[in-house]
Amino acid sequence: MRSKLPGASKVRRKPTRLTMNLMQGIALMFCSFTVFATPQIQTWQTVNGAKVLFVPATEIPMLDVRVVFDAGSARDAGLSGLSVLTNGLLSEGAAGKNSQQIAEAFESVGAELEYDAARDMALVGVRSLTESRYLNVALENLHQVLTQPDFPQDAYQRELNRMKLSVKARQQSPSALASVAFNKAVFGDHPYALPSSGSKESLEKMTLEDVRAFYQQYYVASNAIVVIVGNVERKQAEDIVSALVSALPAGEKPVALPAVKQLTEAKNITIDYPSEQTHIFVGQPGVKRGDPDYFSLYVGNHPFGGSGFTSRLVDVIREENALAYSVYSYFSPLRELGPFAMGMQTKTDQTEQALTLLNQQLKKYVEQGPEKDELAASKSNITGGFPLNIDSNGKLLEYIAMIGFYDLPIDYLDHFIDNIKAVDVDMINDAFKRRVHPDKMVTVVVGKQQQNEK
Repeated sequence: MRSKLPGASKVRRKPTRLTMNLMQGIALMFCSFTVFATPQIQTWQTVNGAKVLFVPATEIPMLDVRVVFDAGSARDAGLSGLSVLTNGLLSEGAAGKNSQQIAEAFESVGAELEYDAARDMALVGVRSLTESRYLNVALENLHQVLTQPDFPQDAYQRELNRMKLSVKARQQSPSALASVAFNKAVFGDHPYALPSSGSKESLEKMTLEDVRAFYQQYYVASNAIVVIVGNVERKQAEDIVSALVSALPAGEKPVALPAVKQLTEAKNITIDYPSEQTHIFVGQPGVKRGDPDYFSLYVGNHPFGGSGFTSRLVDVIREENALAYSVYSYFSPLRELGPFAMGMQTKTDQTEQALTLLNQQLKKYVEQGPEKDELAASKSNITGGFPLNIDSNGKLLEYIAMIGFYDLPIDYLDHFIDNIKAVDVDMINDAFKRRVHPDKMVTVVVGKQQQNEK
């Protein structure tokens, strides 16, 4: 998520043929009648402690339901990959059904099961048509996956082996190697430093009992955010939530994550790898959700490296010097400070020149900020594209879930455009000078180092 408004993580869905035929056809029928309006979010809390956010959307007969838990990889407690493995196993066996039976149950009514685990959060959800003969089946199956997982031994071993193979494959990807090294250097001893998909050492130590214990601790009502967007009334939404989460134990919210420490000095990491191009990441801890500086940094990054082919980094490094096809920068806010990162790929013999230009542009931008015309164009681009970010139930669900999970103001979307428009050059200059430190960056370079040294 670079230049667009950041939302939740990318979701792994299990699409079905019936889903594709029914839902896409319905969406095409109604999309021409959709008029942009900021959604009004209704919220309440269940008896056992789950927080609910509901947006009625009557344009099409569809419903999206998502249950989000503070159960991402930041909660792995040293066993990196545990949150991902736990989440992935939910649909591999539940209420006595195996994975094939679960998939067929959703397929039979054209519903889509979704599940994912990222750094901060883990989620389970469903997309369904709202006609009762479809919706009731979809919700019952979601309820079973959510509250009655079996965690079968064979599925556990299969998924664990798949993750081990993924870790091996990561060693063959210069981009993945650079990303892992970057996060480790930026976040140090913080849980964000560990790869969400696990490491060789953590996966070797992991057991099925670890998975069950993780589920029992974190998949509880007090740790849940339920988001509903679609064509149902408030009473029906309340009944849906009750049916889904009433069987979850109340449990407790997890302890707060530790703060991310700021870097005290520059770090340079070089990894020799026989790739055709050198992969470069440069960055530091950046900003967290709800941070007062978020809008200044988000808008300020847009003309610098977040606006694609119209950014300064692209102008200087690609257009003027032909050193990289793609070069970018982004802030990725999390519950605690997420990364500020710049990245690119370049020819091995051009690494030093490209890296020098990248650092020069960052220093210049921190010192001088954007030009007024750059800022005006960026604000116009962001505000003009904002309605497209919430023009479907699925997109809206992402942002409502973000608002609920990170405890953002319930009227966050109402004021988003005004907050963007309020940012001026002075605000950007002030925020970047206080928050971005060119002399304390992590620099990771993965490529043919012997050629670089010639």
